[in-house]
Amino acid sequence: MARAHRYVPKKDFHPGGQKGKLHRELGVPVDQPIGAARIEAATHSKNPEIRRDAIRAQTMAGWHHGSSKPRAADRRYAGHK
Repeated sequence: MARAHRYVPKKDFHPGGQKGKLHRELGVPVDQPIGAARIEAATHSKNPEIRRDAIRAQTMAGWHHGSSKPRAADRRYAGHK
């Protein structure tokens, strides 16, 4: 039996999880960065919630977070309209 899709309003949808959650789980102050070694260790945690959040943090580190310079793909097609 298929599960019905539940509507989530855009204002309530947070694909990256809660802000500062991994900091709280690992006991790192929010104003300090979490080191890569610590995130890597958290990906092997026995706690599935911490493990999931650490894997998500590794994934999000590779995203383009609104840099001011355009990406190569955007520059390539800048003249074509």
